[in-house]
Formats: sequence, structure tokens, C-alpha cells
Amino acid sequence: MHRKDKEALVEEVAGLLADAEVMYVSDYRGLTVAQISALRGALRPSGARLRVLKNTLTRRAAAQAGREELLELLNGPTAVTFCGDDPVAPAKALIEFARKNDALEVRGGVLQGKPIDGADIKALATLPPRDVLIGQVVGTMVAPISGFVTVLNATIGGLVRSLQQIADQKAAA
Repeated sequence: MHRKDKEALVEEVAGLLADAEVMYVSDYRGLTVAQISALRGALRPSGARLRVLKNTLTRRAAAQAGREELLELLNGPTAVTFCGDDPVAPAKALIEFARKNDALEVRGGVLQGKPIDGADIKALATLPPRDVLIGQVVGTMVAPISGFVTVLNATIGGLVRSLQQIADQKAAA
């Protein structure tokens, strides 16, 4: 690779590193090209992109992008997964693929500027998807209001039933 090509690649990777809030670093040693393509396909629906990168160029790009927390993860063959808005779906895809293919080792990553390890990524993979979490939060916020409406409705309903019983008694008498 020529120097100009390397400089262009460092610029591109630095841009990706600067823009990504969440990224996961994996060791892909032992995976075939077909398996890496299958992993890319598994990550695509979640909006994540997998890039196989040279460590020396990635170190330069990380220093240029101000992502020093990534440097300690750059040992051996490295594949970096750049995630979209949802950090959970790519984590699930990576961990599921690693379960089926022992050759993939998820080393760690960066989550909103803080380093995380492989165990943290496994924990992220157990979370429900983002839409489900938002639904749970909204449901928790709505529950007290819904309970209050139910109590008011029951009180008004009880008053109406009492008035109906009084009306029935007067009509019978």
C-alpha cells in the first residue's frame, strides 16, 4: 500500500472513529472470508459496519481522532464494528456469531467515550432491543396516571350505581 493510500485510509478511519459513539473490537483470527462476510451481513440490519483494520494505521487514526481508549484493544488481527444508534443490536449479532464460531473473540470496545470489555458487551447483548426498552419506560411512566384514572372512574361509577339504587327504591315504594 502506498503512502498516499495509507494517509487516505487513516483519514477515513479517523473520521469513523470520531463519529462513532459505540464501537466494538474483535479478534477475527481463524475466520474465513465467507464467515466475515456472513458476520457483516448479520450486522447490517442493525446499522453497524464491520471493518478489518491494520493496527498501526488504526493507532494513528485513533490518536488523530482523540480515541486513546481504543489503543489498548489493538493487539493481533483486529476488526472494528462501528455501531449506529442502537448499541444493543450489534452486540447481540456479534455475541450470537461468536457463539456459533469459536474463532471470533469480542475483546471490548468503546461505549460513549468509555472503554468496555467483552463481558460488558455480553451483558449489553442480553438487553431487549431499543424499542422494547422505550416501551417499558413509557409504560412505567404511564402506570401511575392510568391507576389514577381507574380510581376516579371507579369512584364515579360507584356514585352512579348508588344513585340508581336510590332511584329504584323510590320507584318501588
